[in-house]
Amino acid sequence: DWDNTRAMLQRRWDDFRVFAGSEIFLLRTLQHGGAGCISATANVNPAAMRQLCATWQGAHAAAAQEALDAVRRIIQGYPMIPALKAIIAAQSGDAEWATVRPPLVALDSEQKRILLAELERHGFAMPEFRGRPHGRAGNDA
Repeated sequence: DWDNTRAMLQRRWDDFRVFAGSEIFLLRTLQHGGAGCISATANVNPAAMRQLCATWQGAHAAAAQEALDAVRRIIQGYPMIPALKAIIAAQSGDAEWATVRPPLVALDSEQKRILLAELERHGFAMPEFRGRPHGRAGNDA
């Protein structure tokens, strides 16, 4: 809710940082003194979000925001958690990532195919997942 986020930003607390609840509001949040965003899609698109946070005052910030918006719109067209897990499974090469627990239901093969094709058309990739043991980010120890 941009109106609520903007109202929080206008309060200008000294010791309180405001994060938008979706990357769709990331650029506006930064432009109004916010700290960033907290978003489920940060699990699959953190590099693009971080890049915008680092360059939000630059000439390409609006284009970067548009690219974030496009990826977000694609993903939110599906049940969020199953979609995120399907993306990570495909990008990492580890099918176990697509496993969901009840009451969630994994995307069916056609949903996955369409989701991944739409993301590919937008140039989406998670190169940080390539070459990791079992496709997992972080330390498995």
